[in-house]
Amino acid sequence: MIQSPFPMKRIFPAIYLLSLALVILFARCEKESHKAYDYTFRFLTEEYEPLNYTEEGALTGLAPGLLKEICRDLGIPFEVEVLPWNEAFTALQETENAVLFSTSLNAGRKDQFKWAGPFAALEWYFFAEAQSPLNINSLDEARQLSAIGVIADYTMEQYLLRQGFTNLVYCEDNGDAFQKLLNGEIALFPSDRITAEAALKELGRTLYHVREAWPLQTEMLYFAFNQQVPDEVVADIQVGIDRLKRNGTLQSLTEEFLNTSRFPGKLQVYTEDYPPLTFINSYGQVSGYGSDVVFEIMKRNGQFHEVKLSTWSNAYELALNNPNFILYTMDRTDIREDLFQWVGPIGTNATYFYTRADSGVEITSLEDAMALDAVGTVSSWYSDQVLRGMGFTNLVSDNNPAAMTLQLMEGEIDAFVCSAVTFPTILGEQGFAYHEVSEAFTLMSSDFYIAISLGTPAEVVDQWQSALEAMQEDGTYDAIHRKWFP
Repeated sequence: MIQSPFPMKRIFPAIYLLSLALVILFARCEKESHKAYDYTFRFLTEEYEPLNYTEEGALTGLAPGLLKEICRDLGIPFEVEVLPWNEAFTALQETENAVLFSTSLNAGRKDQFKWAGPFAALEWYFFAEAQSPLNINSLDEARQLSAIGVIADYTMEQYLLRQGFTNLVYCEDNGDAFQKLLNGEIALFPSDRITAEAALKELGRTLYHVREAWPLQTEMLYFAFNQQVPDEVVADIQVGIDRLKRNGTLQSLTEEFLNTSRFPGKLQVYTEDYPPLTFINSYGQVSGYGSDVVFEIMKRNGQFHEVKLSTWSNAYELALNNPNFILYTMDRTDIREDLFQWVGPIGTNATYFYTRADSGVEITSLEDAMALDAVGTVSSWYSDQVLRGMGFTNLVSDNNPAAMTLQLMEGEIDAFVCSAVTFPTILGEQGFAYHEVSEAFTLMSSDFYIAISLGTPAEVVDQWQSALEAMQEDGTYDAIHRKWFP
């Protein structure tokens, strides 16, 4: 037995005093960690199952579950008012400490409020009654219908108004709208699948009683703050959301309420079906020249962000409005220069006025093109923006380049403006060969880039640009280019 150099009667008081000090310290830390947050909120929401709704008198759903965790960590009382959407939205505008959820961020609201999120994404479609013979292939066709249901002040109402829809019928809520759809009082109603399922369940119906008639857009959901809420308060809520993304809490809530494990990450990365730059390959994977460049950049930065394929018009709108958003590939033009941050260039592209080879249509100048009856463009492509800026009034647009290709080849339009990088593939997918068209006139040559939204921190842009330059220096960039353009 080893003899202690200190007498036992001296050790016990020392241990006791040390233990007492630790108890006092931990008690003080515990007290400090649960002290009240130095700001009082007015939290607002609506009945919008499964995102936020009451069940047996208690508020539940994905967003309340997330907010409850954040409130507990910050010492904020979890007290939420459930109001009709119109009342809640008005209160958000008029009450300086108000926070409304779940709120979609769009162009009309972007500068009206402050934002923390996103914590969920909704994919919107035009829904039709399941047995309806209605078939639409564009927004333009939907504009010609007799009645489309909307809910006042919802982002989809605002979106359709911006798109020039004048055939809108106003509904009280989702249940009322789907009842009108099933009764034949309206031809279409815009909704996401999750909300549609919940509304139909209340009506004793299921998703099998309706069908998705046309994809519309993606919306990111946030907590929206009145402009008077201090920036540091909004930042605290954002930090809480990001932490719950990292630790798996948001994934658990998403699985519980939305029946999926997918939720918006810290960075959103989107692209379009634009082969050979970006497309879904035969294995169901996002592929293409631009995708390989982006995947290599993420790998070198030790990142992995899911790449989502979308229509160009949808992805472009998201990139304009949402922070921490990456969209590739995008031509860098004067019109877009100040709308995004840029990584690149990653390639060069030429854009032509294409005509059908046997059409006899000749274009030797922009004036010739302006004099044609109809020139096809793709909505939100840079070429569409450029031509509109030049004063073209004969443009026929659609967000689907394949649809415009068919119109060209069927003689419904005189010319189609498209890039030489992707048009051969689009033609081939529609059963045509490149020799069946003519490069009638060059509109422009431009470099294409990876576009990053303005709300994204500059260090993210620098990190991506540095990784690209390292790829160029060590030969990886050239190897990717040879793979796709031998």
